[in-house]
Amino acid sequence: MLSENQFKLLVYLEKEGGSAEHTQREIAESVGFALGKTNQLLAALKDERLIDEKNVLTENGRKALEPYRVQNAVIMAAGMSTRFAPLSYEKPKALMEVKGELLIEREIRQLQEAGIRDIILVTGYMKEKLFYLADKFGIDVVVNEDYYRFNNTSTIMRVLKDLGNTYICSSDNYFTKNPFEKYVYRAYYSAVYAPGETDEYCLTTARDGRITRVDIGGRSAWYMLGHVYWDREFSRRFTEILKNEYEKPATRQMLWEDLYIQHIKELDLYIRKYDEEEIKEFDSLDELRQFDESYWNHTHSAIFQNICGVLHCEEKDIEHIHPIKTGLTNLSFFFTCKGRDYVYRHPGVGTNAYINRESEARSMDAAGKLGLDDTFIYMDAKEGWKISYFVEDAKTLDYHNDEQVKEAMRMLRKLHTAGVDTGFEFDIWKQIKTFEETLRASNRDDFADAPELAQMIEKLRGYTDADGVEKTLCHADSYDPNFLIGKDGKMYLIDWEYSGMADPAVDLGTFIACSDYSVDEAKKLITTYFDEVPDDEVMRHYMAYAGILSYYWFVWSLYQDSVGKTVGEWMYLWYRHTKMYGRAALAMYETN
Repeated sequence: MLSENQFKLLVYLEKEGGSAEHTQREIAESVGFALGKTNQLLAALKDERLIDEKNVLTENGRKALEPYRVQNAVIMAAGMSTRFAPLSYEKPKALMEVKGELLIEREIRQLQEAGIRDIILVTGYMKEKLFYLADKFGIDVVVNEDYYRFNNTSTIMRVLKDLGNTYICSSDNYFTKNPFEKYVYRAYYSAVYAPGETDEYCLTTARDGRITRVDIGGRSAWYMLGHVYWDREFSRRFTEILKNEYEKPATRQMLWEDLYIQHIKELDLYIRKYDEEEIKEFDSLDELRQFDESYWNHTHSAIFQNICGVLHCEEKDIEHIHPIKTGLTNLSFFFTCKGRDYVYRHPGVGTNAYINRESEARSMDAAGKLGLDDTFIYMDAKEGWKISYFVEDAKTLDYHNDEQVKEAMRMLRKLHTAGVDTGFEFDIWKQIKTFEETLRASNRDDFADAPELAQMIEKLRGYTDADGVEKTLCHADSYDPNFLIGKDGKMYLIDWEYSGMADPAVDLGTFIACSDYSVDEAKKLITTYFDEVPDDEVMRHYMAYAGILSYYWFVWSLYQDSVGKTVGEWMYLWYRHTKMYGRAALAMYETN
Protein backbone atom coordinates (compact mmCIF):
# COMPACT_ATOMS: atom_id res chain seq x y z
CA MET A 1 0.00 0.00 0.00
CA LEU A 2 1.25 3.45 -0.87
CA SER A 3 1.72 6.13 1.74
CA GLU A 4 -0.41 9.21 1.17
CA ASN A 5 2.60 11.26 0.10
CA GLN A 6 3.80 8.56 -2.29
CA PHE A 7 0.29 8.47 -3.74
CA LYS A 8 0.28 12.23 -4.30
CA LEU A 9 3.59 12.08 -6.14
CA LEU A 10 2.53 9.20 -8.38
CA VAL A 11 -0.80 10.86 -9.19
CA TYR A 12 1.04 14.06 -10.12
CA LEU A 13 3.39 12.16 -12.43
CA GLU A 14 0.51 10.21 -13.98
CA LYS A 15 -1.50 13.38 -14.54
CA GLU A 16 1.46 14.99 -16.27
CA GLY A 17 1.43 12.22 -18.83
CA GLY A 18 3.71 9.72 -17.18
CA SER A 19 6.39 9.88 -19.84
CA ALA A 20 7.76 13.40 -19.46
CA GLU A 21 10.88 14.08 -17.43
CA HIS A 22 10.50 16.23 -14.30
CA THR A 23 13.14 17.84 -12.11
CA GLN A 24 12.85 17.33 -8.37
CA ARG A 25 12.33 21.06 -7.87
CA GLU A 26 9.47 21.14 -10.40
CA ILE A 27 7.82 18.22 -8.68
CA ALA A 28 8.23 19.74 -5.20
CA GLU A 29 6.70 23.05 -6.25
CA SER A 30 3.76 21.37 -8.00
CA VAL A 31 2.90 18.95 -5.19
CA GLY A 32 3.58 21.42 -2.38
CA PHE A 33 6.26 19.43 -0.57
CA ALA A 34 9.59 20.70 0.68
CA LEU A 35 12.46 19.90 -1.66
CA GLY A 36 14.21 17.63 0.84
CA LYS A 37 11.04 15.67 1.54
CA THR A 38 10.41 15.35 -2.17
CA ASN A 39 13.90 13.97 -2.72
CA GLN A 40 13.35 11.32 -0.04
CA LEU A 41 10.01 10.27 -1.49
CA LEU A 42 11.38 10.06 -5.03
CA ALA A 43 14.26 7.92 -3.83
CA ALA A 44 11.85 5.52 -2.13
CA LEU A 45 9.69 5.30 -5.25
CA LYS A 46 12.76 4.52 -7.34
CA ASP A 47 13.80 1.79 -4.90
CA GLU A 48 10.36 0.23 -5.36
CA ARG A 49 10.68 0.66 -9.15
CA LEU A 50 7.54 2.78 -9.33
CA ILE A 51 9.42 5.52 -11.19
CA ASP A 52 12.66 5.41 -13.16
CA GLU A 53 15.83 7.41 -12.76
CA LYS A 54 14.34 10.28 -14.80
CA ASN A 55 11.32 10.47 -12.46
CA VAL A 56 9.05 8.97 -15.09
CA LEU A 57 6.19 6.70 -14.01
CA THR A 58 6.89 3.00 -14.69
CA GLU A 59 4.44 0.22 -15.46
CA ASN A 60 4.75 -0.86 -11.83
CA GLY A 61 3.89 2.68 -10.82
CA ARG A 62 0.72 2.58 -12.88
CA LYS A 63 -0.23 -0.75 -11.32
CA ALA A 64 0.37 0.70 -7.86
CA LEU A 65 -2.23 3.39 -8.58
CA GLU A 66 -4.93 0.98 -9.78
CA PRO A 67 -6.41 0.22 -6.32
CA TYR A 68 -7.08 3.95 -5.97
CA ARG A 69 -8.75 4.43 -9.34
CA VAL A 70 -12.30 5.77 -9.13
CA GLN A 71 -14.59 3.17 -10.66
CA ASN A 72 -17.83 5.07 -10.97
CA ALA A 73 -20.14 7.76 -9.62
CA VAL A 74 -23.69 7.66 -8.29
CA ILE A 75 -25.72 10.86 -8.65
CA MET A 76 -28.75 11.04 -6.36
CA ALA A 77 -31.64 12.85 -8.07
CA ALA A 78 -34.73 11.13 -6.66
CA GLY A 79 -35.97 13.64 -4.08
CA MET A 80 -38.50 16.45 -4.46
CA SER A 81 -36.31 19.29 -3.10
CA THR A 82 -39.32 20.89 -1.43
CA ARG A 83 -37.18 23.62 0.13
CA PHE A 84 -36.55 24.97 -3.36
CA ALA A 85 -40.17 26.02 -3.84
CA PRO A 86 -41.68 26.99 -6.16
CA LEU A 87 -39.23 26.10 -8.93
CA SER A 88 -39.08 22.46 -7.82
CA TYR A 89 -42.86 22.21 -8.27
CA GLU A 90 -42.33 22.44 -12.03
CA LYS A 91 -39.19 20.35 -12.57
CA PRO A 92 -36.47 18.53 -10.62
CA LYS A 93 -33.96 20.83 -8.99
CA ALA A 94 -31.25 19.04 -10.99
CA LEU A 95 -32.59 20.74 -14.12
CA MET A 96 -32.23 24.28 -12.79
CA GLU A 97 -30.09 26.41 -15.07
CA VAL A 98 -27.28 28.21 -13.25
CA LYS A 99 -25.07 30.62 -15.16
CA GLY A 100 -26.02 29.08 -18.46
CA GLU A 101 -25.68 25.41 -17.49
CA LEU A 102 -28.11 22.86 -16.06
CA LEU A 103 -26.90 21.69 -12.65
CA ILE A 104 -27.01 18.00 -13.50
CA GLU A 105 -25.38 18.41 -16.91
CA ARG A 106 -22.53 20.45 -15.44
CA GLU A 107 -21.91 17.80 -12.80
CA ILE A 108 -21.91 14.96 -15.32
CA ARG A 109 -19.48 16.86 -17.56
CA GLN A 110 -17.16 17.50 -14.62
CA LEU A 111 -17.15 13.80 -13.74
CA GLN A 112 -16.42 12.82 -17.32
CA GLU A 113 -13.67 15.42 -17.63
CA ALA A 114 -12.02 13.71 -14.64
CA GLY A 115 -12.07 10.41 -16.52
CA ILE A 116 -15.11 8.92 -14.79
CA ARG A 117 -17.29 7.42 -17.52
CA ASP A 118 -19.38 4.97 -15.49
CA ILE A 119 -22.09 7.22 -14.03
CA ILE A 120 -25.37 6.05 -12.49
CA LEU A 121 -28.20 8.55 -12.09
CA VAL A 122 -30.89 7.56 -9.57
CA THR A 123 -34.19 9.27 -10.34
CA GLY A 124 -37.61 9.42 -8.71
CA TYR A 125 -39.56 12.68 -8.64
CA MET A 126 -40.47 13.74 -12.21
CA LYS A 127 -38.11 11.02 -13.40
CA GLU A 128 -39.21 11.27 -17.02
CA LYS A 129 -37.67 14.75 -17.25
CA LEU A 130 -34.24 13.24 -16.57
CA PHE A 131 -34.35 10.21 -18.85
CA TYR A 132 -32.80 12.12 -21.79
CA LEU A 133 -29.49 12.26 -19.93
CA ALA A 134 -28.90 8.56 -20.62
CA ASP A 135 -28.56 9.13 -24.36
CA LYS A 136 -27.01 12.58 -24.20
CA PHE A 137 -24.15 11.57 -21.88
CA GLY A 138 -24.07 7.77 -22.12
CA ILE A 139 -24.93 7.25 -18.45
CA ASP A 140 -27.13 4.68 -16.72
CA VAL A 141 -30.48 5.65 -15.18
CA VAL A 142 -32.01 3.82 -12.22
CA VAL A 143 -35.51 4.58 -10.89
CA ASN A 144 -36.21 4.76 -7.15
CA GLU A 145 -39.97 4.31 -6.82
CA ASP A 146 -39.77 4.80 -3.06
CA TYR A 147 -38.51 8.38 -3.28
CA TYR A 148 -41.80 9.86 -2.01
CA ARG A 149 -42.02 7.77 1.15
CA PHE A 150 -38.45 6.92 2.16
CA ASN A 151 -35.24 8.93 2.49
CA ASN A 152 -32.05 8.58 0.47
CA THR A 153 -31.12 5.25 2.07
CA SER A 154 -33.66 3.92 -0.45
CA THR A 155 -31.58 5.43 -3.25
CA ILE A 156 -28.40 3.76 -1.98
CA MET A 157 -30.28 0.44 -1.83
CA ARG A 158 -30.87 0.69 -5.59
CA VAL A 159 -27.14 0.75 -6.37
CA LEU A 160 -25.56 -1.56 -3.77
CA LYS A 161 -24.15 -3.89 -6.42
CA ASP A 162 -22.37 -0.98 -8.10
CA LEU A 163 -20.59 0.43 -5.06
CA GLY A 164 -16.81 0.24 -4.87
CA ASN A 165 -14.46 3.16 -5.37
CA THR A 166 -17.46 5.39 -5.90
CA TYR A 167 -18.32 9.06 -5.81
CA ILE A 168 -21.70 9.69 -4.15
CA CYS A 169 -23.04 12.97 -5.51
CA SER A 170 -26.12 15.12 -5.10
CA SER A 171 -27.67 16.29 -8.34
CA ASP A 172 -28.16 19.85 -7.11
CA ASN A 173 -24.58 20.78 -6.22
CA TYR A 174 -22.71 23.41 -8.23
CA PHE A 175 -18.92 23.19 -8.18
CA THR A 176 -17.14 26.34 -9.31
CA LYS A 177 -13.98 24.23 -9.76
CA ASN A 178 -14.03 20.59 -10.80
CA PRO A 179 -13.50 18.61 -7.56
CA PHE A 180 -13.43 15.15 -9.14
CA GLU A 181 -10.27 13.11 -9.62
CA LYS A 182 -9.22 9.99 -11.48
CA TYR A 183 -7.52 8.55 -8.39
CA VAL A 184 -8.49 9.07 -4.73
CA TYR A 185 -6.45 7.89 -1.75
CA ARG A 186 -9.21 7.21 0.79
CA ALA A 187 -12.88 7.73 1.59
CA TYR A 188 -13.86 11.29 2.40
CA TYR A 189 -16.74 13.72 2.85
CA SER A 190 -16.27 17.22 1.47
CA ALA A 191 -16.77 20.05 3.95
CA VAL A 192 -16.80 23.84 4.13
CA TYR A 193 -16.34 26.10 7.12
CA ALA A 194 -19.11 27.98 8.91
CA PRO A 195 -17.67 30.95 10.84
CA GLY A 196 -20.88 31.42 12.84
CA GLU A 197 -24.00 29.45 13.75
CA THR A 198 -25.16 26.69 11.41
CA ASP A 199 -27.78 23.94 11.53
CA GLU A 200 -25.78 21.70 9.20
CA TYR A 201 -24.00 18.43 10.05
CA CYS A 202 -20.84 19.63 11.83
CA LEU A 203 -17.68 17.51 11.93
CA THR A 204 -15.20 16.64 14.64
CA THR A 205 -12.03 14.97 13.39
CA ALA A 206 -8.91 13.26 14.69
CA ARG A 207 -5.46 14.69 13.94
CA ASP A 208 -5.24 12.61 10.75
CA GLY A 209 -8.56 13.98 9.48
CA ARG A 210 -10.71 10.94 10.28
CA ILE A 211 -14.25 12.01 11.17
CA THR A 212 -14.94 10.90 14.74
CA ARG A 213 -18.19 12.70 15.50
CA VAL A 214 -21.01 14.48 13.69
CA ASP A 215 -23.35 16.96 15.37
CA ILE A 216 -26.44 18.49 13.81
CA GLY A 217 -25.88 22.19 14.32
CA GLY A 218 -22.88 24.00 15.68
CA ARG A 219 -20.76 27.10 15.57
CA SER A 220 -17.42 27.91 13.93
CA ALA A 221 -17.22 24.42 12.49
CA TRP A 222 -16.55 22.45 9.34
CA TYR A 223 -19.77 20.92 8.03
CA MET A 224 -20.79 18.36 5.41
CA LEU A 225 -21.49 19.84 1.99
CA GLY A 226 -21.08 18.47 -1.48
CA HIS A 227 -19.78 15.22 -2.89
CA VAL A 228 -18.57 12.15 -1.01
CA TYR A 229 -16.07 9.47 -1.96
CA TRP A 230 -16.45 5.87 -0.79
CA ASP A 231 -13.48 3.57 -1.23
CA ARG A 232 -13.94 -0.19 -1.61
CA GLU A 233 -13.67 -0.92 2.10
CA PHE A 234 -16.16 1.78 3.09
CA SER A 235 -18.58 0.57 0.40
CA ARG A 236 -18.24 -3.04 1.52
CA ARG A 237 -18.88 -2.30 5.19
CA PHE A 238 -21.65 0.25 4.60
CA THR A 239 -23.41 -2.18 2.26
CA GLU A 240 -23.40 -4.83 4.99
CA ILE A 241 -24.80 -2.39 7.53
CA LEU A 242 -27.50 -1.02 5.24
CA LYS A 243 -28.68 -4.50 4.21
CA ASN A 244 -28.97 -5.51 7.86
CA GLU A 245 -30.72 -2.31 8.95
CA TYR A 246 -32.95 -1.46 5.99
CA GLU A 247 -35.93 -3.55 7.06
CA LYS A 248 -36.33 -1.26 10.06
CA PRO A 249 -38.85 1.54 9.31
CA ALA A 250 -36.58 4.06 11.04
CA THR A 251 -33.70 3.26 8.68
CA ARG A 252 -35.84 3.83 5.60
CA GLN A 253 -36.62 7.33 6.83
CA MET A 254 -32.93 8.15 7.34
CA LEU A 255 -30.42 10.00 5.28
CA TRP A 256 -27.54 7.63 4.60
CA GLU A 257 -25.41 10.05 6.59
CA ASP A 258 -27.51 9.36 9.69
CA LEU A 259 -26.88 5.63 9.38
CA TYR A 260 -23.18 6.35 8.93
CA ILE A 261 -23.21 8.44 12.12
CA GLN A 262 -24.73 5.53 14.06
CA HIS A 263 -21.84 3.32 12.92
CA ILE A 264 -19.12 5.95 12.79
CA LYS A 265 -16.63 3.89 14.82
CA GLU A 266 -16.60 1.11 12.23
CA LEU A 267 -16.68 3.29 9.10
CA ASP A 268 -13.55 5.23 8.15
CA LEU A 269 -14.43 8.52 6.48
CA TYR A 270 -12.08 11.51 6.33
CA ILE A 271 -12.71 15.22 5.93
CA ARG A 272 -11.82 16.94 2.64
CA LYS A 273 -11.86 20.70 3.17
CA TYR A 274 -13.00 23.18 0.51
CA ASP A 275 -13.43 26.91 0.33
CA GLU A 276 -17.08 27.94 0.63
CA GLU A 277 -16.94 29.49 -2.84
CA GLU A 278 -16.08 26.15 -4.44
CA ILE A 279 -19.26 24.24 -3.48
CA LYS A 280 -22.77 25.66 -3.78
CA GLU A 281 -26.07 23.99 -2.91
CA PHE A 282 -28.78 26.70 -3.22
CA ASP A 283 -31.35 25.76 -0.58
CA SER A 284 -33.69 28.50 -1.75
CA LEU A 285 -34.37 30.80 -4.67
CA ASP A 286 -33.04 33.71 -2.61
CA GLU A 287 -29.66 31.93 -2.31
CA LEU A 288 -29.61 31.18 -6.04
CA ARG A 289 -30.33 34.83 -6.83
CA GLN A 290 -27.27 35.87 -4.84
CA PHE A 291 -25.10 33.61 -7.02
CA ASP A 292 -26.86 34.01 -10.39
CA GLU A 293 -28.37 37.47 -10.71
CA SER A 294 -30.35 36.51 -13.81
CA TYR A 295 -32.88 34.86 -11.49
CA TRP A 296 -34.00 38.24 -10.19
CA ASN A 297 -36.01 38.78 -13.36
CA HIS A 298 -35.91 35.50 -15.29
CA THR A 299 -36.75 32.39 -13.29
CA HIS A 300 -38.17 30.61 -16.35
CA SER A 301 -41.12 29.71 -14.13
CA ALA A 302 -44.80 29.71 -15.09
CA ILE A 303 -45.63 30.11 -11.40
CA PHE A 304 -43.77 33.42 -11.26
CA GLN A 305 -45.54 34.55 -14.41
CA ASN A 306 -48.86 33.74 -12.74
CA ILE A 307 -47.98 35.84 -9.69
CA CYS A 308 -46.77 38.77 -11.78
CA GLY A 309 -49.96 38.71 -13.82
CA VAL A 310 -52.22 38.84 -10.77
CA LEU A 311 -50.23 41.21 -8.55
CA HIS A 312 -48.95 43.41 -11.41
CA CYS A 313 -45.36 43.09 -10.26
CA GLU A 314 -41.96 42.06 -11.62
CA GLU A 315 -40.20 38.81 -10.73
CA LYS A 316 -37.64 40.69 -8.65
CA ASP A 317 -40.48 41.84 -6.37
CA ILE A 318 -41.22 38.22 -5.36
CA GLU A 319 -39.01 37.43 -2.37
CA HIS A 320 -38.62 35.50 0.91
CA ILE A 321 -40.10 32.30 -0.47
CA HIS A 322 -40.50 29.25 1.73
CA PRO A 323 -42.75 26.18 1.46
CA ILE A 324 -45.74 25.69 3.73
CA LYS A 325 -46.33 22.07 4.71
CA THR A 326 -49.93 22.03 5.84
CA GLY A 327 -52.08 20.57 3.06
CA LEU A 328 -52.57 16.87 2.39
CA THR A 329 -52.90 17.22 -1.40
CA ASN A 330 -51.41 20.51 -2.60
CA LEU A 331 -48.08 22.32 -2.57
CA SER A 332 -48.13 25.82 -1.14
CA PHE A 333 -45.50 28.44 -0.46
CA PHE A 334 -45.25 31.78 1.30
CA PHE A 335 -43.81 34.83 -0.44
CA THR A 336 -43.64 38.58 -0.08
CA CYS A 337 -44.29 41.15 -2.77
CA LYS A 338 -43.88 44.89 -2.30
CA GLY A 339 -44.21 44.67 1.46
CA ARG A 340 -47.22 42.33 1.63
CA ASP A 341 -47.37 38.65 2.52
CA TYR A 342 -49.04 36.08 0.28
CA VAL A 343 -49.59 32.35 -0.21
CA TYR A 344 -49.49 30.58 -3.58
CA ARG A 345 -51.32 27.25 -3.83
CA HIS A 346 -50.04 24.84 -6.49
CA PRO A 347 -52.35 21.88 -7.27
CA GLY A 348 -50.96 18.53 -6.25
CA VAL A 349 -50.27 15.65 -8.63
CA GLY A 350 -53.44 13.75 -9.50
CA THR A 351 -55.85 16.14 -7.77
CA ASN A 352 -57.64 17.03 -11.02
CA ALA A 353 -58.95 13.46 -11.04
CA TYR A 354 -61.32 14.26 -8.18
CA ILE A 355 -61.42 18.06 -7.79
CA ASN A 356 -63.53 20.36 -9.95
CA ARG A 357 -61.55 23.60 -10.07
CA GLU A 358 -64.37 25.63 -11.60
CA SER A 359 -66.62 24.60 -8.74
CA GLU A 360 -63.93 25.64 -6.28
CA ALA A 361 -63.59 29.05 -7.93
CA ARG A 362 -67.32 29.73 -7.71
CA SER A 363 -67.45 28.63 -4.09
CA MET A 364 -64.56 30.89 -3.18
CA ASP A 365 -66.33 33.83 -4.77
CA ALA A 366 -69.38 33.07 -2.63
CA ALA A 367 -67.23 32.64 0.48
CA GLY A 368 -65.71 36.05 -0.05
CA LYS A 369 -69.11 37.70 -0.39
CA LEU A 370 -70.36 35.96 2.76
CA GLY A 371 -67.33 37.12 4.73
CA LEU A 372 -66.15 33.56 5.36
CA ASP A 373 -62.77 33.92 3.62
CA ASP A 374 -61.28 37.40 3.19
CA THR A 375 -57.87 35.97 2.21
CA PHE A 376 -58.85 34.99 -1.34
CA ILE A 377 -57.37 37.08 -4.20
CA TYR A 378 -57.46 35.03 -7.40
CA MET A 379 -57.79 31.47 -8.65
CA ASP A 380 -57.28 30.00 -12.10
CA ALA A 381 -60.34 27.79 -12.56
CA LYS A 382 -58.67 25.75 -15.30
CA GLU A 383 -55.24 25.02 -13.83
CA GLY A 384 -56.14 25.16 -10.15
CA TRP A 385 -53.49 27.54 -8.82
CA LYS A 386 -54.54 30.19 -6.33
CA ILE A 387 -53.14 33.32 -4.66
CA SER A 388 -54.29 34.43 -1.21
CA TYR A 389 -53.25 36.88 1.45
CA PHE A 390 -51.14 35.34 4.20
CA VAL A 391 -52.69 35.50 7.67
CA GLU A 392 -49.87 36.58 9.97
CA ASP A 393 -49.35 34.62 13.20
CA ALA A 394 -52.36 32.49 12.31
CA LYS A 395 -53.41 29.59 14.47
CA THR A 396 -55.62 26.70 13.47
CA LEU A 397 -58.80 25.76 15.24
CA ASP A 398 -58.55 23.85 18.51
CA TYR A 399 -61.18 21.12 18.64
CA HIS A 400 -61.38 21.52 22.41
CA ASN A 401 -61.71 25.31 22.52
CA ASP A 402 -65.44 25.83 22.94
CA GLU A 403 -65.44 29.42 21.65
CA GLN A 404 -63.49 28.53 18.51
CA VAL A 405 -65.72 25.53 17.81
CA LYS A 406 -68.82 27.67 18.33
CA GLU A 407 -67.54 30.25 15.81
CA ALA A 408 -66.70 27.51 13.30
CA MET A 409 -70.22 26.11 13.58
CA ARG A 410 -71.67 29.61 13.19
CA MET A 411 -69.73 30.03 9.95
CA LEU A 412 -70.89 26.68 8.59
CA ARG A 413 -74.48 27.48 9.56
CA LYS A 414 -74.20 30.82 7.74
CA LEU A 415 -72.91 29.06 4.64
CA HIS A 416 -75.65 26.44 4.69
CA THR A 417 -78.49 28.94 5.17
CA ALA A 418 -77.27 31.56 2.65
CA GLY A 419 -79.27 30.11 -0.23
CA VAL A 420 -76.24 30.06 -2.56
CA ASP A 421 -76.29 27.62 -5.49
CA THR A 422 -73.02 27.36 -7.44
CA GLY A 423 -74.43 24.92 -9.95
CA PHE A 424 -71.85 22.28 -9.01
CA GLU A 425 -72.60 19.26 -6.87
CA PHE A 426 -70.31 17.57 -4.39
CA ASP A 427 -71.61 14.03 -4.84
CA ILE A 428 -70.18 12.15 -1.89
CA TRP A 429 -71.52 8.82 -3.15
CA LYS A 430 -70.08 9.22 -6.62
CA GLN A 431 -66.74 10.12 -5.06
CA ILE A 432 -66.82 7.07 -2.80
CA LYS A 433 -67.70 4.78 -5.70
CA THR A 434 -64.90 6.19 -7.85
CA PHE A 435 -62.34 5.64 -5.11
CA GLU A 436 -63.64 2.12 -4.40
CA GLU A 437 -63.40 1.14 -8.07
CA THR A 438 -59.90 2.55 -8.38
CA LEU A 439 -58.77 0.74 -5.25
CA ARG A 440 -60.36 -2.50 -6.43
CA ALA A 441 -58.49 -2.28 -9.73
CA SER A 442 -55.18 -1.91 -7.89
CA ASN A 443 -56.07 -4.54 -5.25
CA ARG A 444 -55.90 -1.95 -2.47
CA ASP A 445 -59.32 -2.98 -1.11
CA ASP A 446 -58.04 -6.42 -0.16
CA PHE A 447 -58.09 -6.21 3.64
CA ALA A 448 -60.07 -8.21 6.18
CA ASP A 449 -62.99 -5.93 7.03
CA ALA A 450 -63.31 -4.00 3.76
CA PRO A 451 -66.66 -5.68 2.93
CA GLU A 452 -67.99 -4.94 6.42
CA LEU A 453 -67.15 -1.24 6.13
CA ALA A 454 -68.65 -0.93 2.66
CA GLN A 455 -71.86 -2.71 3.67
CA MET A 456 -72.32 -0.53 6.75
CA ILE A 457 -71.85 2.68 4.73
CA GLU A 458 -74.29 1.47 2.07
CA LYS A 459 -76.88 0.83 4.77
CA LEU A 460 -76.34 4.35 6.15
CA ARG A 461 -76.77 5.72 2.65
CA GLY A 462 -80.21 4.16 2.44
CA TYR A 463 -81.26 5.67 5.75
CA THR A 464 -79.89 9.17 5.09
CA ASP A 465 -81.25 9.37 1.55
CA ALA A 466 -84.69 8.55 2.94
CA ASP A 467 -84.39 11.54 5.30
CA GLY A 468 -84.77 13.86 2.29
CA VAL A 469 -82.48 16.68 3.47
CA GLU A 470 -82.23 19.60 1.02
CA LYS A 471 -78.79 20.28 -0.47
CA THR A 472 -76.89 23.48 0.30
CA LEU A 473 -73.48 24.87 -0.57
CA CYS A 474 -70.94 22.94 1.51
CA HIS A 475 -67.24 23.43 2.13
CA ALA A 476 -66.69 19.63 2.28
CA ASP A 477 -63.20 19.94 3.82
CA SER A 478 -64.16 21.63 7.07
CA TYR A 479 -61.57 20.38 9.55
CA ASP A 480 -59.22 22.23 11.89
CA PRO A 481 -56.38 23.36 9.51
CA ASN A 482 -58.93 25.06 7.28
CA PHE A 483 -60.26 27.25 10.08
CA LEU A 484 -57.54 29.89 10.45
CA ILE A 485 -57.58 32.36 13.33
CA GLY A 486 -55.69 35.64 12.91
CA LYS A 487 -53.95 37.45 15.75
CA ASP A 488 -57.00 39.75 15.95
CA GLY A 489 -59.19 36.72 16.67
CA LYS A 490 -60.95 36.73 13.29
CA MET A 491 -61.63 33.26 11.87
CA TYR A 492 -61.28 32.40 8.17
CA LEU A 493 -62.62 29.30 6.42
CA ILE A 494 -60.06 28.56 3.70
CA ASP A 495 -59.35 25.92 1.01
CA TRP A 496 -62.58 25.35 -0.88
CA GLU A 497 -61.37 22.80 -3.42
CA TYR A 498 -63.83 20.05 -2.45
CA SER A 499 -66.83 22.38 -2.12
CA GLY A 500 -70.17 22.02 -3.89
CA MET A 501 -73.86 21.48 -3.36
CA ALA A 502 -74.44 18.66 -0.87
CA ASP A 503 -76.23 17.57 2.26
CA PRO A 504 -75.15 20.09 4.96
CA ALA A 505 -74.31 17.14 7.19
CA VAL A 506 -71.26 16.63 4.94
CA ASP A 507 -69.53 19.58 6.62
CA LEU A 508 -70.24 18.46 10.16
CA GLY A 509 -69.33 14.92 9.18
CA THR A 510 -65.91 16.06 7.98
CA PHE A 511 -65.37 18.21 11.07
CA ILE A 512 -66.14 15.25 13.34
CA ALA A 513 -64.28 12.68 11.21
CA CYS A 514 -61.03 14.63 11.58
CA SER A 515 -61.40 15.20 15.32
CA ASP A 516 -60.67 13.01 18.31
CA TYR A 517 -64.26 13.30 19.50
CA SER A 518 -66.14 10.53 21.24
CA VAL A 519 -69.70 9.82 20.14
CA ASP A 520 -71.02 12.00 22.97
CA GLU A 521 -68.70 14.87 21.97
CA ALA A 522 -69.88 14.54 18.39
CA LYS A 523 -73.48 14.88 19.56
CA LYS A 524 -72.50 17.98 21.53
CA LEU A 525 -71.01 19.51 18.38
CA ILE A 526 -74.19 18.87 16.40
CA THR A 527 -76.14 20.61 19.18
CA THR A 528 -73.76 23.59 18.97
CA TYR A 529 -74.32 23.83 15.21
CA PHE A 530 -78.10 24.04 15.61
CA ASP A 531 -77.83 26.19 18.75
CA GLU A 532 -80.32 23.81 20.32
CA VAL A 533 -80.71 20.10 20.94
CA PRO A 534 -82.05 18.65 17.66
CA ASP A 535 -84.65 15.90 17.61
CA ASP A 536 -83.60 12.28 17.29
CA GLU A 537 -84.19 12.15 13.53
CA VAL A 538 -81.84 15.09 12.91
CA MET A 539 -79.21 13.86 15.38
CA ARG A 540 -78.98 10.40 13.83
CA HIS A 541 -78.78 11.89 10.32
CA TYR A 542 -75.78 14.04 11.23
CA MET A 543 -74.16 11.24 13.22
CA ALA A 544 -74.54 8.98 10.18
CA TYR A 545 -72.64 11.49 8.09
CA ALA A 546 -69.81 11.46 10.62
CA GLY A 547 -69.42 7.77 9.78
CA ILE A 548 -69.97 8.30 6.05
CA LEU A 549 -67.38 11.09 5.86
CA SER A 550 -64.91 9.07 7.90
CA TYR A 551 -65.28 6.33 5.31
CA TYR A 552 -65.00 8.80 2.43
CA TRP A 553 -61.74 10.19 3.79
CA PHE A 554 -60.51 6.67 4.52
CA VAL A 555 -60.91 5.51 0.89
CA TRP A 556 -59.59 8.89 -0.26
CA SER A 557 -56.44 8.28 1.79
CA LEU A 558 -56.04 4.81 0.29
CA TYR A 559 -56.27 6.39 -3.16
CA GLN A 560 -53.68 9.00 -2.22
CA ASP A 561 -51.36 6.26 -1.01
CA SER A 562 -51.84 4.34 -4.26
CA VAL A 563 -50.61 7.32 -6.33
CA GLY A 564 -47.62 8.04 -4.13
CA LYS A 565 -49.01 10.64 -1.71
CA THR A 566 -48.67 9.50 1.88
CA VAL A 567 -51.31 10.64 4.35
CA GLY A 568 -49.81 9.09 7.47
CA GLU A 569 -51.79 8.51 10.65
CA TRP A 570 -54.92 10.09 9.21
CA MET A 571 -55.70 6.84 7.38
CA TYR A 572 -56.00 4.83 10.59
CA LEU A 573 -57.95 7.61 12.33
CA TRP A 574 -60.59 7.58 9.56
CA TYR A 575 -60.72 3.79 9.60
CA ARG A 576 -61.47 3.77 13.34
CA HIS A 577 -63.98 6.61 13.06
CA THR A 578 -65.85 4.88 10.24
CA LYS A 579 -66.61 2.05 12.62
CA MET A 580 -67.26 4.13 15.73
CA TYR A 581 -69.57 6.79 14.30
CA GLY A 582 -71.12 4.43 11.74
CA ARG A 583 -72.12 1.86 14.34
CA ALA A 584 -73.48 4.57 16.65
CA ALA A 585 -75.64 5.99 13.85
CA LEU A 586 -76.93 2.57 12.81
CA ALA A 587 -77.98 1.89 16.38
CA MET A 588 -79.87 5.21 16.46
CA TYR A 589 -81.69 4.45 13.20
CA GLU A 590 -82.50 0.86 14.06
CA THR A 591 -83.75 1.42 17.61
CA ASN A 592 -86.01 4.43 16.90
